[in-house]
Amino acid sequence: MDWLRLSVDYGVIGLLLLLSFIAFGIGIERLMFYRNLKLENFKSKQELEMELTKGLFIIASTASNAPYVGLLGTVLGIMLTFYTIGQEGFVDTQKVMVGLALALKATAVGLLVAIPSSVLYNYLLRKVREKLTLWEVQNGRERV
Repeated sequence: MDWLRLSVDYGVIGLLLLLSFIAFGIGIERLMFYRNLKLENFKSKQELEMELTKGLFIIASTASNAPYVGLLGTVLGIMLTFYTIGQEGFVDTQKVMVGLALALKATAVGLLVAIPSSVLYNYLLRKVREKLTLWEVQNGRERV
């Protein structure tokens, strides 16, 4: 069952870190795009909106699914702890507590990925709305 412990440590947490790097990479790219955006290059609001929202679904998906991936790692870690207890035939409180604490780190990492991703997504969505409103104002299509 050592492979399962490695899967939890390197697989689940590695996946969460990969998702985090991808989300923040897209976030940085989007911020640079928004900074250099020329609103006059877009003839329609729909065309502008399509360009502004590219890749945002990945950040939103990371924010909403990272806690579940972390929870999966925790469940696998707890299962591994109980399996180890069953195989050894005795209960060593220290081993149980260490096993459970290590299992919970996957949930913690999942939350550490999800919370900043959610904040980043909301910030970028706000920027999208600002750019769309500016485009409407510049093109004489103010909101009523």
